[in-house]
Amino acid sequence: MIVLQPVLEVYAQDNFTLWPVAESEAYCLLPLSSALGPAEVGTAVMRIAECNDIDPEVDGRPLRPADPLGAFLHGLLTMDGTYASGGLQVTDTATGTTLLPGCCSGLAEWRSWLEVVDGNGRASFGHTPTPLAERHGYWVRLTVDAEEDDSPAIELPVTELRRLLAAAERDLADFLALAAAWAARTLPDHAAPVTAALAAALDMPAPAVPSKP
Repeated sequence: MIVLQPVLEVYAQDNFTLWPVAESEAYCLLPLSSALGPAEVGTAVMRIAECNDIDPEVDGRPLRPADPLGAFLHGLLTMDGTYASGGLQVTDTATGTTLLPGCCSGLAEWRSWLEVVDGNGRASFGHTPTPLAERHGYWVRLTVDAEEDDSPAIELPVTELRRLLAAAERDLADFLALAAAWAARTLPDHAAPVTAALAAALDMPAPAVPSKP
């Protein structure tokens, strides 16, 4: 069985107090879907905000506000192009082979996978490792690390990969719906722009934000 999931790189944050977050290992990949609880959604929002926490002095954006919440969210809400570290993880449960997104891969790159099934038939996703997806006729070969001659690989039909990508898109949409509801409860004064920034980081349409409870 082939399992494909959109995953976000997450690091442990022992001193984060702006909102509740889930306990996590020093480094892990958090699957994004409708299955997340509120604390896990809080962890995902925290991590995506961290990915965009760049000092505004270097690019001409307004200075950070003084309040801790506004300061932490400033990059997420003011960057021209938001970013979420991660990508798509593919696992062959029969062999135990797993393809992971490489360094510098972003979740917004999930649409590059569509090039494999409906475009030029080839895409890579980061480095160290260097995952590579290539279409060969009716099949797709997913190489775990294209820099290694003896790299493990996963093979699956093009039709199956297309189905899995559609499911991954639904997972991202479901996560964003959870995040919009979470933001309405947890960050009511920033809910709409936070939701829009998260959607941009995932290259997805922004869902409607529920009315403040």
